[in-house]
Amino acid sequence: MRRSIQAAEISQKGITRRALVMGGVQVAIVGVLGLRMRQMQIRDAEQYRMLAENNRINLQLIAPVRGRILDRFGDVLADNRPTYQVTVIREQAGDLASVLRQLQLALPISDDDIAEILNNSSKTSAFVPISVAEDITWEELSRVAVNAPTLPGVNLETVLQRTYPFGPDFAHMIGYVGRVSSNDLEAVETKDPLLSLPGFKIGKTSVEKAFETELRGLQGTLAVEVNATGRVMRDLNRTSPTAGEDVYLTLDHHLQNFTLARLGDQSAAAVVMDVRNGDILASASAPSFDPNLFVNGISSRDYGALRDSEYRPFADKTVQGAYPPGSTVKMSLALAALEGGVVKEQDTVTCPGFVEIAGRRFHCWKRGGHGRVNLQGALRESCDVFFYEMAQRVGIDGLNAMNTRLGLGQKPDLPFSGMSAGLNPSRAWKQETQGSDWLIGDTINASIGQGFVLSTPMQLAVMTARVASGRAVVPRIVKPQVGSLDPDMEPMGFTPSSLALVHKGMFDVVNSSRGTAKASRIVTEGQFMAGKTGSSQVFSITTSERAAGVRSQADLPWRRRDHALFTGFAPFDKPEIAVSVLVEHGGGGSTAAAPIARDLVLFYLNGGMPTPEAYPVDQRGRISTDLQRLSSLILPPDTNGGRKNG
Repeated sequence: MRRSIQAAEISQKGITRRALVMGGVQVAIVGVLGLRMRQMQIRDAEQYRMLAENNRINLQLIAPVRGRILDRFGDVLADNRPTYQVTVIREQAGDLASVLRQLQLALPISDDDIAEILNNSSKTSAFVPISVAEDITWEELSRVAVNAPTLPGVNLETVLQRTYPFGPDFAHMIGYVGRVSSNDLEAVETKDPLLSLPGFKIGKTSVEKAFETELRGLQGTLAVEVNATGRVMRDLNRTSPTAGEDVYLTLDHHLQNFTLARLGDQSAAAVVMDVRNGDILASASAPSFDPNLFVNGISSRDYGALRDSEYRPFADKTVQGAYPPGSTVKMSLALAALEGGVVKEQDTVTCPGFVEIAGRRFHCWKRGGHGRVNLQGALRESCDVFFYEMAQRVGIDGLNAMNTRLGLGQKPDLPFSGMSAGLNPSRAWKQETQGSDWLIGDTINASIGQGFVLSTPMQLAVMTARVASGRAVVPRIVKPQVGSLDPDMEPMGFTPSSLALVHKGMFDVVNSSRGTAKASRIVTEGQFMAGKTGSSQVFSITTSERAAGVRSQADLPWRRRDHALFTGFAPFDKPEIAVSVLVEHGGGGSTAAAPIARDLVLFYLNGGMPTPEAYPVDQRGRISTDLQRLSSLILPPDTNGGRKNG
């Protein structure tokens, strides 16, 4: 009995100890919980309040206004205009398909458009606006507004859209903007949140692309309160975006307008450059295209027409087109010969119309030959045989070095898309690319701008600017800031007598009765032009074609005719501008390219349309008619706007 009592007492003590332990544990747990609650309510209260706010508040990006692009006078070449767009919110629309069909009565949206909108709506939240139509007209806006009571979920918004007021005039240089693509996102190293905004547009080509960072600006933010499903309830706080910077170019929009109009419907290019500072005043490639077509996405029909044109309107021929420079390269060879001491002013070469070198006959363009000619006369009449002789004396190494000094074979530092470096061939280049030695025939071909030699109209303008000024002119398209000095262009180091002799030859090309471009002379005192013609062969007339009566370029199909070139400077006594002109398959440089260059020079020097009095008397009747036609195509001098329709 006593043992039972003792066992019971021991058992009771055990239970009591367990109860005390359990109770202690419970007290400890409650204490820890209490302490944690105190920490959360007092010490960490601010942190949890912020977390709660972050769940309640969303930050939305606000796109900045894109910077403008302006010409040298401050006239706007790329701007932003307010436009209207229509959006729809699916949850407010109810039957979205029915609402879209009703919208068809007010907007030109097709059944395919509706199908695409419905497809996109299924991939987004019901409360997110969906774009239905962009850049609608006032009439379309009015029709939507009048029918608003029967169009639930449909909203009208005012947004800014990129616009190019001069249309095709600056398409190649300025470029255009377009929606951000997956390729664009992959190309950027630093991801900008703006690129993820629906419908956000960035520069795709040329200046718009090269200065994208400056033009884009910085985003703003809008803090909005959202509910548990993410729907916006109200706006809370707004930080305004920073507009993009304006970019000023060296271009003269009136000269550019005239240049493109003067090139007309030809496949051609022209560059006008200030020889005193390298400013590009005009750079036109014809035919052009309207960059406004690309802002909201170009139609398949419009794109196909541009893509398939044999005149290649998408290509900027001033910097992307690499062509044999033809006889324009003779200026470089003449300087190389004079500076190398292998020819003097009085030295002559006899031209019988051809020369035989290494068992091969090389012809002069003048089949009967030029007789005895010196360097000035050879430039004036573009005697091939004279320059064949100079090429043998100078060698390809000397010609290559002078071409390099004058800018051939080098890609200029300009913000244009797809620029070509051309080709200034050398012995090493041929060995590396073709695995063969340089031949004397290669040198002969290079001496007249044929064979391997390739150059762009921009490079020819640079070459001419350096020859005209004797300084290392570097082309530029961005206008320097107010107060900054013009670049200190280093002298080229040419002997003054060498440069003067080349200038005389170029003067005679245009102003001598025996010059190849004598028909394009300017008769106004103080406005005389000097230059050099060129024709680069595309195809030779075959023996069978000659037998069939094909004798001249005019008898050939357009694509087989020679390219026509001219490059020059003016005024002769005090050079201000260099001009280069290329007409694809234009035939002769004297007939197709030089007259265009003359008109560009006169437009620049006169600050507007030339007058017939600047032309030779026997040409004034025809010129008056041509100038009247051009006047109907270009802008009035005080107008900032798109090209007039002719």
